[in-house]
Amino acid sequence: MSGFLTILRPGMMMTVQDAGRFGLLHQGVSASGAMDPDAYRIANALVSNDAGSAVLEFAIMGGALSVSRDCRIAITGGACDIRIGDRVLPGWESHWLKAGEILTIGALRDATWGYVAVSGGIDTAPVLGSRSTHLRTALGGHQGRLLAADDALPLGREPERDCLCLGRPFRRAIGPIRVVAGPQDDYFSKEIWQRLLTESFSVGTMRDRMAAMLDGPSLPAIRGHDIVSDGTLAGSLQVPSSGRPIVLMADRQTTGGYPKIATIISADLGRFAQMPSGRAFRFRAVSAEQAEDVGLRAARELSDVIATLIPAETDVETAMEEMAS
Repeated sequence: MSGFLTILRPGMMMTVQDAGRFGLLHQGVSASGAMDPDAYRIANALVSNDAGSAVLEFAIMGGALSVSRDCRIAITGGACDIRIGDRVLPGWESHWLKAGEILTIGALRDATWGYVAVSGGIDTAPVLGSRSTHLRTALGGHQGRLLAADDALPLGREPERDCLCLGRPFRRAIGPIRVVAGPQDDYFSKEIWQRLLTESFSVGTMRDRMAAMLDGPSLPAIRGHDIVSDGTLAGSLQVPSSGRPIVLMADRQTTGGYPKIATIISADLGRFAQMPSGRAFRFRAVSAEQAEDVGLRAARELSDVIATLIPAETDVETAMEEMAS
């Protein structure tokens, strides 16, 4: 342990998260982990942390914090106002935060989930192999709960590296959110399947780390909306008797008794998670083989972005002009 990070003003839904808690779904333990794995990994890389180090995750609004030792910080996920004292700084780049200075993070623009990585990582005690917080079971993170003002989180040791920035742009895919059919697509008629693929949906305001309800056309199941409970995947489109689809996310329950018409491919799940509520989008069907190819390509592209990080030369005046525009 080497110093503390203190929450002065918590961001919305601010928790400790890492890559997730794996291998325990069969025992009813949700994986949790970052809602946007790509932004999470880039944040850690920018401060030279190990890929699985714990960070702070927040929704919409970032809050304020300070540290007890000099360290590097990076904020990713979406564009927002970032300040150390009165200095305005760019996101997706690491910066020195000196002991006692106050870091403030404003509202995300065109995104939902933000990440704060600190060099050395958040060093809370692992629970079942992970530091990720699962709120509904009060597991992991800091006392298994949302972070609050005056919470002090231990930091790991500071790696001796420079501040870094992206050497090449990180670009998300564009276009429809891609899905593979099933596992219970046979519970739905061909007409309803086509409705899923041809009509517009949007993420509703009822959303959290467990699931996101969609606004849009109803998707009634011709074989009924009750099945023998089976395992769930992140990205599953579960359809209850209301016909309103629910996309299961990082903190989802491990089994479910509603039919799942389709599943968002892993390469598009972070992009879906970041989609602001109310924005219209469409789904597009791909095969399992295509989904695997897309996933492998996306993993290579992310690795290339991380491999080409370069030393940062923060120009404060330029950052302020960018924020003003």
